[in-house]
Amino acid sequence: MRMLINVPETVVADALRGMAAAHPELTVDVENRVVVRGDAPVAGKVGLVSGGGSGHEPLHGGFVGPGMLSAACPGEVFTSPVPDQMAKAAAAVDSGAGVLFIVKNYTGDVLNFDMAAELAEDEGVQVAKVLVNDDVAVTDSLYTAGRRGTGATLFVEKLAGAAAEEGAPLERVESIAREVNSRSRSFGVALSAVTTPAKGTPTFDLPPGELELGIGIHGEPGRERRPMMTSREIADFAVNAVLEDLKPSSPVLLLVNGMGATPLLELYGFNAEVHRVLGERGVPVARTLVGNYVTSLDMAGCSVTLCAMDEELLRLWDAPVQTPALRWGR
Repeated sequence: MRMLINVPETVVADALRGMAAAHPELTVDVENRVVVRGDAPVAGKVGLVSGGGSGHEPLHGGFVGPGMLSAACPGEVFTSPVPDQMAKAAAAVDSGAGVLFIVKNYTGDVLNFDMAAELAEDEGVQVAKVLVNDDVAVTDSLYTAGRRGTGATLFVEKLAGAAAEEGAPLERVESIAREVNSRSRSFGVALSAVTTPAKGTPTFDLPPGELELGIGIHGEPGRERRPMMTSREIADFAVNAVLEDLKPSSPVLLLVNGMGATPLLELYGFNAEVHRVLGERGVPVARTLVGNYVTSLDMAGCSVTLCAMDEELLRLWDAPVQTPALRWGR
């Protein structure tokens, strides 16, 4: 096993200690596994809390800060955080204006965030929940009833986070988050399998010279396997799959996302092909983000996420943000 770790049992705690050392502007509770923006709770501001299994960094802890999340709860690798974590996060960021839970559609996440909402409400915290389910590749999977939550999570966290930073009430922040999810679709491709620290070997078999179309961020099966395709061919397949479902009638926000082991040289080349397909389909691109944002440990591959924008959503996207992984305008 070639991993830059000590032992699998401490990999999440070790990462959180390193995050705390690199980002003193955050409050990192290693024992309780909660990452909070250092100035929380902010008076009059809705708190945004998200989380999920570790291994998808910078999602979610890397998106904690002004203009985005108020707190994040990292679980064990590919494992949902527990309700106590989320309840602690909600208590840490609640200023009396309420808290929005942003939940990727995976069975464990959904169940645990529901229980956390009950715990938080018992303590007097007003909680709303938004489910992210943007993946068009498959309807159900090993981890999910319905569509999986993937790249659109970043869009929901950024756009709802901008609204919360401006002082929007909980109902409005929740409404924006739901709208962003409804306007977003994603499709992912794996060029290699993922290896978790606990297992030490690939979690599924993907023979050399093959790829998986429609893969999930935990290595869940996609639509089909094919012999290796060119960047151009993958862009044609992935973008068309998204457009067939989304059918945007306005300019789109584009995320070209790496799965963790794909270098930027390849991602930027793939981005050129994605823009080509969108141009051929007559879909204007308002903004583009390229990089490793919603990853799957050491998986090679990529995903494409589109969100149909309007003027208000575009304004919220351009609003200042300052987190470890996403920052502009400050």
